[in-house]
Amino acid sequence: MRSPRTPLVALMIALAALTGFVTPNALAAAPHGSPRAGERTGPRTVPEDPDEPPREARQAECRTRIKGSTVFTVCHNPYAETDRVQLHIECDRWWDPDVDGKRVEVGPARTVELSDRCWKGIRAVWVTHQRY
Repeated sequence: MRSPRTPLVALMIALAALTGFVTPNALAAAPHGSPRAGERTGPRTVPEDPDEPPREARQAECRTRIKGSTVFTVCHNPYAETDRVQLHIECDRWWDPDVDGKRVEVGPARTVELSDRCWKGIRAVWVTHQRY
């Protein structure tokens, strides 16, 4: 026999099921949402292939060069998945606005060139990646 649940507890359990923290089968398994013996409560994961690089490492390789107050970046994607890259520049002077460039798609086996500049001096440069 199931014990009665308060509406707040029922709502929290429903939200946990919707967001994937626990499976609906695990919620129905026991009175307070605890899973039965041997039941999985999280999303199923597939073991990674040891010969393949980690998923985070599968992104375009970018090389950056600074000449004066201009930054040049060349990104090459050797992988089968498309990567989106974006150039970010932190300018050295307080009055010089920092730059966040346009996000550009780098398809499989493609190379793109990005460049942007500050008015005076560059403090930091980095490239962010977004996978599909």
